[in-house]
Amino acid sequence: MTAHFGRRLRKGAATTAVAAAAVAALSASQAPAVTGGHRTLATGQATPDGSTDHSATGDSPYYTDLPPLSSPNPSPSATQSPSIGTPVSVGEAEAGIPATVLDAYKKAETELAASKPGCNLPWQLLAAIGKVESGQARGGQVDADGTTTSKILGPALDGNGFALIKDTDHGLYDGNSTYDQAVGPMQFIPSTWAWAGRDGNGDGVKDPNNVYDAALAAGHYLCRNDWNLSTDAGLRSAILSYNNSTDYLNTVLSWLEYYRKGTHSVPDGTGTVPSGRSDDNSPSTPTTSPSSSTPSAPSTPDPTPSKPGGTTSPSAPASPTPTPTPTPTDTVAKLADAGTAKLTAVAGEQFSKRISTKAQTSAGKTVAKVRIRFTIVGTTDATFTGGEKVATVTTNASGVAVAPALQAGETTGDFTVRATVVGRTIAGLDYAASVTPRVADTLVRTSTTALTCTPGGEFADQVEVKATENGVVADKVAATATLIKAADDATENDKGPYFKDADGKTVRTLTGLATDADGLLKLPKLYADDTTGTFLLRITTTGGATLTVELTVAAADTSSSSPSASPSPSASPSA
Repeated sequence: MTAHFGRRLRKGAATTAVAAAAVAALSASQAPAVTGGHRTLATGQATPDGSTDHSATGDSPYYTDLPPLSSPNPSPSATQSPSIGTPVSVGEAEAGIPATVLDAYKKAETELAASKPGCNLPWQLLAAIGKVESGQARGGQVDADGTTTSKILGPALDGNGFALIKDTDHGLYDGNSTYDQAVGPMQFIPSTWAWAGRDGNGDGVKDPNNVYDAALAAGHYLCRNDWNLSTDAGLRSAILSYNNSTDYLNTVLSWLEYYRKGTHSVPDGTGTVPSGRSDDNSPSTPTTSPSSSTPSAPSTPDPTPSKPGGTTSPSAPASPTPTPTPTPTDTVAKLADAGTAKLTAVAGEQFSKRISTKAQTSAGKTVAKVRIRFTIVGTTDATFTGGEKVATVTTNASGVAVAPALQAGETTGDFTVRATVVGRTIAGLDYAASVTPRVADTLVRTSTTALTCTPGGEFADQVEVKATENGVVADKVAATATLIKAADDATENDKGPYFKDADGKTVRTLTGLATDADGLLKLPKLYADDTTGTFLLRITTTGGATLTVELTVAAADTSSSSPSASPSPSASPSA
């Protein structure tokens, strides 16, 4: 059976008061004073993440249970395993994380440490969010591959006590073709999963119901925008972007610090499941007016006789169905550019200009509070800041959404950034972007030693050059080296010095070269055939930098002083 998180539990005012007191007490007692420098934030300190739309979860309801005040570390006196009857304290039980779920969190941390080391994502943060979002996949109700045994769904985001997010996936993930619902153990809404989804278990599928996929996706989501989660500001921004609520922030921080003090693995399906929900106290819709104390008048029989088949004519025409008030998204008729300049950047550098798009009605009026999705399209390794190919931004009061900065990769050429309206089918708006090669305007040798060789020998020194552009080191600049016939004839020479390829064959042109991070380029060894004379090596780079180097092949100097003639024997002395 599909489990829904949208149920509304009935609790009394006393329970609410106790819960509020517990939050305050825990925030005070477990405020992180040492571990990583994190602290629980007061309500007034939270600020929304302005670079995102609703959040990863669409601000869906979440579990509000707080960790116990006791330490999660096992008691020193405990010598028996809980599996053979030893009582387990509340703290120890809450610290237990289902084995497969725990493995997914740790694998996600390892992957992020390699792909986004500056994020400093701790797996305990994923565990804290997993606890708050789904109770660690409902206590670890997953199969051997990490897929939940039944779908975990949040309530329909129909604007009735929740955000209004109309269907974006045609019911593919949530089974709802009218409104979106948060899906899976990390509670992603379909429109976010569409770009944030990851394949964490290597099966070729991005499944929000799989804890490995969901944990890795959550890690990448938290690490976008170059947030450093080892800082207070980065951690706060990341958590608020997941669910834009200060209460949510403080609850996650409490579990984060609790898990940092110690956790242990428990068998799948045996984890503890929270009970309190952030939507517990939302009033249900009454079927009658609660303020009416006067009995209603008895109904009057319909004087119109029944028609054949048992159908009766209504005594009065039915009231017309009220027309729903259109949302801002419903009023958008087109997207228009809001002054975006030409988008160009050198490989490896950040684009200096950002894309600005405005949402407009058919009358040309701008529309605020509309989600615009920017998607990078084409053969390119360019990304938005944070390493993502997709970014969603809400239009401001002027109806304008400004995309995150673009970061060029090493692939040069043209690509497209497409702007579309989330939840509305209208024509998108394409922006052309271009990445140009890295360039250098100057090349110099790093040594002044003359390059000489004897016929049939090899040059003792290798040619090394340094490239700069406007006086700054030019790294990763493409270069070509050719042994040419003459200063005014760049044709490849057919005699004289040469390089060797991997098979030891003669090569006089080298392509595919590039300077290193310090702008240096060291060529392979040069060899000489039997031709003597002065030869030229020309090195060129993208951007026009050129350097011509002289090479001399000459026979060894054998001139030296002749050995002294042997002295003639002395004449015999005369008698």
